[in-house]
Amino acid sequence: MSEHVIEALPGGLMEVSAAADLIKKGEFVVVAGDAELLDKLPKGNWIGGTIPYFMGPRGGECSKKQVYVTRVGGPSDKPVIKVYDVTNIENLCLEAPDNGYSLIILPAFSPIHAHYARNAPGFEDMFVKPVIGWVSGVHLEQLADAVPKVYDGTRGVAESDAAVVMHVALPANCYARVDIINGMQQGSGPTIKFPNTGFSATTATIDGKEQNLAEFLTRNNIDTKLPLVADYCGAMINVSIKGVDAKEGRVDFYAPVFSDSEYRMAEGDIPQLNEGEGKGTTFSCNCILNYLYGNLEGKRTANFTGPMTFGEIAYLLLNQTLVHMSIVRD
Repeated sequence: MSEHVIEALPGGLMEVSAAADLIKKGEFVVVAGDAELLDKLPKGNWIGGTIPYFMGPRGGECSKKQVYVTRVGGPSDKPVIKVYDVTNIENLCLEAPDNGYSLIILPAFSPIHAHYARNAPGFEDMFVKPVIGWVSGVHLEQLADAVPKVYDGTRGVAESDAAVVMHVALPANCYARVDIINGMQQGSGPTIKFPNTGFSATTATIDGKEQNLAEFLTRNNIDTKLPLVADYCGAMINVSIKGVDAKEGRVDFYAPVFSDSEYRMAEGDIPQLNEGEGKGTTFSCNCILNYLYGNLEGKRTANFTGPMTFGEIAYLLLNQTLVHMSIVRD
């Protein structure tokens, strides 16, 4: 059986007016951009999330003047846009099409962000039906006071604690293929366990001894550009370090750590991409930390374009990965 990757509809970085024109024509689109820009878009068939960092055609860039638009092409039926909260997000895959995919956006550091990270592996039909997406964020200089948001374009409403989802059905002769590029793996250092689940931690049990995590990282000159890595049912999942506050003795994370998981510091590096990679990709997103630590501003990420995010979703919530999806016709 031969495969044929279906080319994505042209989209990418564009002015708000151009994105609005697509929406006014009734197209189904996914939009990433600064909140001030997303607030200007008309109601229509779109979902979106806040982020001003992108993998553009000329390389990585930060822009508050343009938005990134992914056009949803090739569905067999009209896509369905839904909003979920912590009370019903477990129905995500049950309500997904039998053949197709669900594109999801979550707001960073929200209760639903943590809920999805912890519980998504147990959602019914998870790993049976493709789920891909990202975590919205803010400009890194506004971390202290800006709130990540997601947008339900059908209502013209921004949410700070809900997931927006576009369920897309595909023809019977097509399927969605979700892939991950992750250069990280568990290292050989000490095991780290946390007493509480959350986006920050003070104490941790490190190789059986309780101690302050910030002090441990500082004392041992550990490179915090590398994430913590846990083995979640056989999948290596990164939890990136947002910051170390030595004065307060606190470490903050871009995804929650869990009290029933065992972590180690990662070994690895940001993967190098070959120029030909990503051709025909329908959707892709990359981690903001890859943008920062890989010095990707002005550097092309092969044929992958899309938002640089505060978390990536390929079924599960991920950090420091590049996630991409192609639509394949048999």
